Amino acid sequence: MRLFPKGKKQKNAQHSINTFYDLTTIMSDSDDFIQVDFGNYQEIKLYYYKSLINTEKLQTNILPFCHELTIDSIHDLANILPFDEKVITTDVALIQEKILSSYIAITFESNMSEVLLIPARFETERAIQAPEIEFSVIGPKLAFIEDIDTNINLIRKRLRLPQLKVKQLRVGKLTKTSIAVVYIDGITNEDNIQTIIQRIEDIEYDQIIDSSFILQMIADNNSSPFPQMMDSERPDRVTSALAEGKVAIICDGSPHVLCGPTNLVEFFSSYEDYFLSWPIATAFRIIRIFAVMFSVLITPLYVAILTYHYQVIPVDLLGTLISSRKDIPFPPILEVLILELTIELLREAGARLPVKIGQTIGIVGGIVIGTAAVEAGLTSNVLLIIVALAALASFTTPIYRIGNTIRLLRFPFILLAQLCGLIGIIIGLVFLIGHLLKLTSLGRPYLEPIFPPRWQDLKDAFIRLPFNKQTTKPIFTQTKDRNRMNTYRANQKMDKRK
Repeated sequence: MRLFPKGKKQKNAQHSINTFYDLTTIMSDSDDFIQVDFGNYQEIKLYYYKSLINTEKLQTNILPFCHELTIDSIHDLANILPFDEKVITTDVALIQEKILSSYIAITFESNMSEVLLIPARFETERAIQAPEIEFSVIGPKLAFIEDIDTNINLIRKRLRLPQLKVKQLRVGKLTKTSIAVVYIDGITNEDNIQTIIQRIEDIEYDQIIDSSFILQMIADNNSSPFPQMMDSERPDRVTSALAEGKVAIICDGSPHVLCGPTNLVEFFSSYEDYFLSWPIATAFRIIRIFAVMFSVLITPLYVAILTYHYQVIPVDLLGTLISSRKDIPFPPILEVLILELTIELLREAGARLPVKIGQTIGIVGGIVIGTAAVEAGLTSNVLLIIVALAALASFTTPIYRIGNTIRLLRFPFILLAQLCGLIGIIIGLVFLIGHLLKLTSLGRPYLEPIFPPRWQDLKDAFIRLPFNKQTTKPIFTQTKDRNRMNTYRANQKMDKRK
């Protein structure tokens, strides 16, 4: 046996790949590309990247069988190797894809056109852990990881259906990232499936590193601050979305799975709501919606009222505001912007630093800076409380992406409040609602079930009715089979008592 790198022999090799020999010539310019030769009755050659394969599998499950004297062809070798995924092909493009995906290529010198491909993947993925962003007190404690096969396994364990279909795609001119489009055949609308597949296939970009790249490139309006597909790290949430007739997109290397189509209301729904009784879950959803409205509008209202509409302030509160602002040298707009930008600065610092240091910076920095700003007369203590509550309210959204949108929306409303007061805020709301009315997710209305009004879908929107009231799937997804539960049995208690 001879083991040697083929690194520097073909420096001026041509870059057109027409045969397997052309492919190995180009690959041999890399020092981690290895060729192994065996000599029995005819020479067996192995080709692989040592940085991609598991050398233990090579030494124990492949090399010993290459010494068998009874092997006369590539098919004989394929029959005795203990692997399920074995491919014999002459397709050079497929060979290139497999070698770069942790496969070992085996050929016989007498017939170089046929290549046997054996998987020898080097496992480096982290273990399955609890969700970090969509954490819930009640319910499963599993989250997706960066391996596409593991993520598909987590979904299949919850949907044991032959109708669960997985379509594999390759995206990225350089990265050749593996993308899986997952749906339930017989439930999911064909238009949604074909729309997603067509948009992914049309992507022409050199690198696809994360599902966030896919989200931005296939969005109906990539200039909108609102996310137009749901991304989740929870297998149970994705499974539920698939059962409702949605399509999931899994990107290799990303721990987040995209689901679509979606609507605005879903971003204020935590999956933990389904683990609680419906009155409690409904109350929490309403609290989240009011918290978001409070977070976006409270500081613009402060600017508008103190600048133009101080007459609406109750007399009992007016004295408190006057005393808190009597030594402040800045107008309300500057005062608000200073504090809002300080909060955003603390958020970014806390997010970019290590976990323990970030928590300390966020808490200590907020207390120290806020107290120092009030004592220095740069801001009022009333505004400090308002800004702190607005920042706290923005964290009530269970989906991280919509939280970023809420942070951004606050600033245009503040500027409009400074320019036109309450009328400016109303103008901002009109433009916001108009934008949301035009926005779609995979061609479906983003404001559904509010517009167009679909009363059946309101059963699981701002409120969550009991499961026996949700006997049909949402109209929004346009599923083939809308039945979820037998209507008669949903309202019966099937106890057998004597």
